[in-house]
Amino acid sequence: MNTSHNAPIIITGAHENNLRNISLEIPKGCLVVFCGVSGSGKSSLAFDTIANESNRQWQENYPLFLRNKMPHYDRAKVESIENLTPAVVVDQHSIGVSSRSTVGTVLDVAPLVRLLFSRCGEPSAGGSMAYSANHPMGMCPHCTGLGTDLVLKEDLLFDTAKTLREGAICFSQFSNGWQTYLYQANPKINADKKLSDFSAEEWDYLKYGEREPDGTLSKKQIKVEIRSNNTGRVDKVDYEGVIPRFERLYLKRDITKLKKSLQDEILSFVEKGDCPHCGGTGLNPKALESKINGKNIVDYSNMTAAELLAGIEKINSPMGTSLARQISSYLRRMVDVGIGYLSFSRKTDTLSGGEIQRIKMVRSLKSSLTNITYIFDEPTAGLHPSDAEKIGRILVSLKNAGNSVFVVEHNRQMISLADHVIEMGEGAGANGGNIVFQGSLDDLKKTQTKTALMLSEKITINKNPLNFTEFFELKDLHSHNLKHIDVKIPKGVLTAICGVAGSGKSSVMQEFIKANPDSVWINQKPIGTSIRSTPATYTGVADEIRKLFAKENGVDASYLSFNAKGGCPACGGTGRITYDMAFAEPVVIVCEDCGGHRYSRQALSYTYKGKNIDEVMSLTVDEALEFFNEGESLPLAHTSLLATPSPKGAAAPLKSPNLNIINPLKALQDVGIGYITLGQSTATLSGGEIQRIKLASELHKKGAVYILDEPSTGLHNKDAEKLLALFRKLVTDGNTVIIIEHRLELIAQADYIIEMGQGGGTDGGEVVFAGTPEELVNCVKSKTGGYLRGETK
Repeated sequence: MNTSHNAPIIITGAHENNLRNISLEIPKGCLVVFCGVSGSGKSSLAFDTIANESNRQWQENYPLFLRNKMPHYDRAKVESIENLTPAVVVDQHSIGVSSRSTVGTVLDVAPLVRLLFSRCGEPSAGGSMAYSANHPMGMCPHCTGLGTDLVLKEDLLFDTAKTLREGAICFSQFSNGWQTYLYQANPKINADKKLSDFSAEEWDYLKYGEREPDGTLSKKQIKVEIRSNNTGRVDKVDYEGVIPRFERLYLKRDITKLKKSLQDEILSFVEKGDCPHCGGTGLNPKALESKINGKNIVDYSNMTAAELLAGIEKINSPMGTSLARQISSYLRRMVDVGIGYLSFSRKTDTLSGGEIQRIKMVRSLKSSLTNITYIFDEPTAGLHPSDAEKIGRILVSLKNAGNSVFVVEHNRQMISLADHVIEMGEGAGANGGNIVFQGSLDDLKKTQTKTALMLSEKITINKNPLNFTEFFELKDLHSHNLKHIDVKIPKGVLTAICGVAGSGKSSVMQEFIKANPDSVWINQKPIGTSIRSTPATYTGVADEIRKLFAKENGVDASYLSFNAKGGCPACGGTGRITYDMAFAEPVVIVCEDCGGHRYSRQALSYTYKGKNIDEVMSLTVDEALEFFNEGESLPLAHTSLLATPSPKGAAAPLKSPNLNIINPLKALQDVGIGYITLGQSTATLSGGEIQRIKLASELHKKGAVYILDEPSTGLHNKDAEKLLALFRKLVTDGNTVIIIEHRLELIAQADYIIEMGQGGGTDGGEVVFAGTPEELVNCVKSKTGGYLRGETK
């Protein structure tokens, strides 16, 4: 065995997921691109095999106590792997959705900024924690550092057309029961007078009560007789206005112990807004008063990375120079990876998958380690070609620093940088898992693989865009970085919104959705956080399959569900057993009784067409379509994914017991994810796959407006072509389709294009171009047009 640090990684008999017992050697010190259609096995090889086994073996060097506190990695399904190096994985999985988690906290740069202010801020607020909204020393005492407050929408509390006795106070607790006496039995209020007839003084008294001469609320209020409905006892209670009483009883206390219906009613009268005491900053006055060069810590946090970089380099204080240098290094890396438009205060739960990955990249790039294997999951996801060029330069620099760089990618820009290419396929799922090509880029171009054909194809411009006569008009848009712009989006055609990252594309569409709330908005946010959520449960197919099993075997359908009576009794249907350890984190292992399958032995004894419920849920969408359509009266070709379903209660036009299974599965197949399994946890799906599941569930609508956020994410060009055909079908059937997109092949085929820019953050927020693809190619100031012309910028 070659033990040199330059010896290739040797993989023998890899059979994780759909990998077909493959063996190969992967060179080190190179930029290696793993490509192939969606579901071909790229991630199974790069992440589930190489990265997983590297992390597992690395962790074996730690004591058991520490290992129990670290992520658990099962042994990869492979006969052997030789010459592994430590792996750093940069994927698109969430990095935290806490309401307090920001870009600054995730990058570990927020403590440096606080330390800088503790040393250089004037006047000083104290130590570094005195500048933290997450610490008692720095947080606003009113909102406890969250920066938000529940604000009462006062007008919703009153129906001015009614009297108090008729129920003019719309809140049930103040218009029923003993609290009504405060208002209806008050001698200073006429309970039989419509609120619309109240004078200004009467309104103020009803809302707030007695006031002092200076206008403040008086501590001395009139006594109101309160009679108990149960005992008849009469007590005298100080009057309290509707507004302060509602705030005291329901906004300044924990209402989670109240019954759910009352909680919902309370929340219907309030909205979340900035805390009035700290202005939404979460900090106390002392922290906000402290400044460096005229700016406080909130100003620093709210500036974009590019803006802050220019300002922080002006710090020349002896105590602050070193810290400023460290902070600047983070800011430069943010600019280098194309997220210079983000601020440290940006909440992480508002970031896209591509932005999350680039933040992880910023964290990883600070390391001076060499001979590391960096494994990236589509690092150009969510990026304009001009931003993708920056990522390409970073990947090459990582390789040149003595590391191996493995990239799972579909982007032709990234593939063109490869020293070594591994193409998986040829198809997806059961039709994938093989190596269809391995070698140099030049050798790849001499073949006829799907990726080779993609690289040789030129981008086709749509020279016959559909005509339109009507627009959706948006005026004076100024949220985020939008610069009071007007935007027109045509109806009944395919429109692409493009532009560099941070240029304002999503901001425009958020405003569009506000103005058109009935639009079908399909993003890449998770569709379920539970381990029990699967494509089958989300689409409703799981219920229909259980009904078939139940009818076939003469049992209740609940015996076919691992969430009900069909669950393994040992693990409760989770497939995992958790053991609490006295002095360590809980240990989670695969349930021995069910082998992780989650079903009870009884549930697995029931079959349909020779398969048990677990075997059916292990089928891919493509396999399930064949399984359920075989021998049925309804031919598969006759199931239209865009067919309007029958109204509830109406008889089905075609007699097929499996129609409610076949149609949703056909929709999943037509959006390009026929390779996923019915029972796969949605937590394991990519953002692009989740988006296409959502799209599949909405395809039956007619005359709708579909808005998709980067729908080609995670797709090979061949799969993107299918998606484009689907968009065309939606438009033909009378819908409007709007895509936020970076892929040139899709942009060039749109009927209408709107480009935002020219840059990101404060350099964006304007409409650079609006028109047809041919017009875009001829637009000199368009960055997208430049790439369509074959230029690079």
